[in-house]
Amino acid sequence: MNERVINYPLPPEGNALRLLGEEMHGWARALFHLPRSLTGPGVRATLAYIGDVLPGLSLFEVPTGTVALDWEVPDEWTLREAWIEDTEGRRLIDSRDRWLHVMGYSEAVDAVLSREELEPHLYVHPTLSNAIPYVTSYYQRRWGFCLSQGQKNTLGPGPFRVRIDSDLKPGGLSYAELILPGDSDREIFLTTYVCHPDMGNNELSGPVVATALARWLTTLPRRRYTYRFVFGPETLGAAVYLSRHMDHLKAKVDAGFVITCVGDDRAHGFLPSRLGKTLADRVGRQVLRHRAPDFTEYSFRTRGSDERMYCSPLVDLPVVSVMRSKYTTYPEYHSSLDDLSLITPSGLAGGFSALADCIATLEANERWLATVPGEPRLDPRGLKPTISHTAGHNLSHDLMDVYFHCDGRHDLLAIAERLDMPMGTVASLASELARHGLITPI
Repeated sequence: MNERVINYPLPPEGNALRLLGEEMHGWARALFHLPRSLTGPGVRATLAYIGDVLPGLSLFEVPTGTVALDWEVPDEWTLREAWIEDTEGRRLIDSRDRWLHVMGYSEAVDAVLSREELEPHLYVHPTLSNAIPYVTSYYQRRWGFCLSQGQKNTLGPGPFRVRIDSDLKPGGLSYAELILPGDSDREIFLTTYVCHPDMGNNELSGPVVATALARWLTTLPRRRYTYRFVFGPETLGAAVYLSRHMDHLKAKVDAGFVITCVGDDRAHGFLPSRLGKTLADRVGRQVLRHRAPDFTEYSFRTRGSDERMYCSPLVDLPVVSVMRSKYTTYPEYHSSLDDLSLITPSGLAGGFSALADCIATLEANERWLATVPGEPRLDPRGLKPTISHTAGHNLSHDLMDVYFHCDGRHDLLAIAERLDMPMGTVASLASELARHGLITPI
């Protein structure tokens, strides 16, 4: 009897998955109020926290001025505090409440200003009167405060004491990497970003789910693939990483996932690669078709995260996003309302499960060849009852469905697509066939 079985790692389920969701939400709470931006101490503190959960995570610093593809690492920004006070010293706006109150990369200011002078430096959300917007100015020197329309309406006529205690000076961009070797040097690439302050779905859901996936992978007795995890600032971090590793990634990566917006309970979404025909595209669609049949597939024209770098024409990595509510599609996006109440333990658990199913599908996806000409007898092998009756569809019929597609030319994913079965079911049936020597790996 052939002892070869399909490696389909089973992710946490039931109570274990519920507890994992709560743990991920706890990580998000611990990380929420760190002053993250493109560079600076908030990013380093975030990566250090993740490193405590993931031993072996390596941290890297790229100096200011480093050219990365068509981009350049800017000065490092450090924000210590920022506030607007009235003439009696009452804090009207304070970064201690939300880092979002400060425009990202604001230069330092310490001044007494009239309302008229302050007005050009105030930013409100265009549609949500109770939300603080997320606003940045990385490459043009500015300063500004972000506040809700309601807060702006109550500021009064001034004058105001305005202070932003920040530095913009040569430093570095920080990112982290974890590589988990497998039986093969073929790689699965998983990347997420750590640069948004005070936001849940569009920031912390990605890093905490990526951390949970990496930790789960370390517990597996076998990994067929090598897994490469990258945590860094969005867009520029991807450009920096590609400038250092593009040739390797293009040669070794079979599938990749940008992990973002995976924390709410509202929806499931899928963003394909540039042409939509890679192994990652097939896997993402297959998993979501059976987990969330009402998922929304978006056009690559609606791209908006690191797939812009990884799927660009001269890079062209097989990278997709398997998400919950996609960035730009939910009303709280890029605002203070995208908080810890928007992401939930169950939402994070669902985001984790979908991506873990993608990983399990990739681990199981091999080509197999039937070993018996004609239809094999199942009853001597204990795979079919020895009494024939009209019970209709049964396990032996499913076994034969898989067997008849094991022609050495189609992988198990193609068979799952053809039979409209979950990959886990096809992998289990193929394992049973393999144990009885009815199929052999190609």
